[in-house]
Amino acid sequence: MENKGILIVVSGFSGAGKGTIMRALLDKYEETYALSVSATTRDPRPGEVEGREYFFRTVEEFEKMIAKEDLIEYAKYVDNYYGTPRTYVEEQLERGRDVILEIEIQGALKVKEKFPETLLLFVTPPSAAELKRRLEGRGTETPEVIASRMKRAREEAEYMDRYDYLIINDDLNECVEEMHQIIQGEHRRSYRNNAFMEHMKEDLKGE
Repeated sequence: MENKGILIVVSGFSGAGKGTIMRALLDKYEETYALSVSATTRDPRPGEVEGREYFFRTVEEFEKMIAKEDLIEYAKYVDNYYGTPRTYVEEQLERGRDVILEIEIQGALKVKEKFPETLLLFVTPPSAAELKRRLEGRGTETPEVIASRMKRAREEAEYMDRYDYLIINDDLNECVEEMHQIIQGEHRRSYRNNAFMEHMKEDLKGE
């Protein structure tokens, strides 16, 4: 039977720990999941590698990708473009791997529109105070940037109910295991198994 992968979109507040969860999930279940690498026009942060964290592109290069429809979705966020290259995602799904996109809400809802079977997961810390503590703990952002991220979190919170599942990131290992179980459970959803159900109906007629 065909075993196509599921497209999963993970969003969450800046500072919620999405990146940490994704890395831990891929380390633990590397054969199961493929993390889609986004293209962006923002500058690399220290330690970021081309093709690993992002594909870093100029605005001109990115706009060519838009024109050629090489992106599943794209959005402008804090003066920079972010987008998901189409080819890689489609290849991985066909191979039966679950593809995870880590993108913000605007992009997530666009993906869901184009691909209604997409599984949407939203990562949040247990409280607003904890979110602020994590942002401050990074030590890389100014108080003004932290304030703007908290303001954005208040706006993003309005969309939490558009997601299929909330993942509360309190304990990392528990969080990773919960996310894995949710995704694997999705594979058993009846609407994702139409081919199997038709095969089973035919099979039963012969018994």
